[in-house]
Amino acid sequence: MKVLIVDDAPHVLEVLKDLLEAYGHEIYDATNGEDAIRKYKEISPNAVLMDVLMPRLDGINTTRRILDYDPHANIIIITAVGRRGLEQECINAGAKSFIAKPFKTKDLIKSIESMS
Repeated sequence: MKVLIVDDAPHVLEVLKDLLEAYGHEIYDATNGEDAIRKYKEISPNAVLMDVLMPRLDGINTTRRILDYDPHANIIIITAVGRRGLEQECINAGAKSFIAKPFKTKDLIKSIESMS
């Protein structure tokens, strides 16, 4: 399964990449929303793990733009931001799932594999 990880924190990208590769997934990454949109169009991933707070284009607007391009995109928001109403805002933007950091590995894997 091809998974695009979108996060501006290099250590988060590395941890998620190592974790998902261990489960046999093909991993791509992007460090901002603009890069994520470009890579999404190039690789057509099965799932996208999207951070919310990023430079240039945040995760909610990136989600909307990817879904404008591909209404069937499987986007999972994964964030440490605990702002009230954020989960509903992400779901309203079109995200299929919302996972708060810190997360349990089994919950993340289950969410990703449900997208296939």
